Amino acid sequence: MQNSKKYLYKGKMIMTKKNIGIFAVAVLAYSLLCFNTTIHAQEQQEITISAAISLKNAFEDIGKQFETKHQGVNIYFNFAASGDLMKQIEAGAPIDIFASASTKEMDELKQKGILLNDFYLSFALNEIILIEPYGTQLKIKSFDDLTKAGVKRIAIGNPKTVPAGRYAQEVLTYFKLWDIIRDKLILGENVRQVLDYVARGEVDTGVVYATDAPAMANKIRIAVEAPAQSHKPVVYPIAVLKQAKNNALAETFIDFVTTDAAKSILKKYGFKPVN
Repeated sequence: MQNSKKYLYKGKMIMTKKNIGIFAVAVLAYSLLCFNTTIHAQEQQEITISAAISLKNAFEDIGKQFETKHQGVNIYFNFAASGDLMKQIEAGAPIDIFASASTKEMDELKQKGILLNDFYLSFALNEIILIEPYGTQLKIKSFDDLTKAGVKRIAIGNPKTVPAGRYAQEVLTYFKLWDIIRDKLILGENVRQVLDYVARGEVDTGVVYATDAPAMANKIRIAVEAPAQSHKPVVYPIAVLKQAKNNALAETFIDFVTTDAAKSILKKYGFKPVN
């Protein structure tokens, strides 16, 4: 072994020209990896939005436009009843933005200090309607018709967690029907479930938002529109949560919801603008 080069001396590496070069290449490769990872992290930004299920179609379209406008941004949606979403947020779910179908849930989160800057923005309005399966022989023409013997099953959202259910209860109370037809009620977990019940003919009628009807236009018909004075205004608020990972990006999305492009999408799905 007289001619072999020694690379260790008392346990330490002796740098030769060859391994100095290898070391330099390794350092450069590591630096490039870190740089590329940083750039990728900057380019691939994401936000998670919990929204009332009645916003599903409109928000999915708005999300696509936002991603197109902001390259490298990914939006993830979580749709459900507003009350259930509020509970998830209170439990610490990793959500950046919350959009509710009523101000009740938003006010509760605000009181608990969960909203960023204690602020939320109302961006859309909706209406309440009574629907029935297409081709039914009942032909409901008023809310009072719900007391008829032929009407046995009436679907509404659960008033405890579903804003559409609370609005339905307000309407039925306004017409002095709540106590009379209470035994006929079938409670849905969200407004889209109520819509499905009616579309499949599993119930005689149901109370949903006006924006839900077009999704099942060939399976349901609008029987009655609830007068505005029969319930609180159906207002949709949106807010950034304090726990948001990227406040700036989340606020940019909310700003986008107020643009003409987003308003056009909301209008397309039947939502009305907030005056």
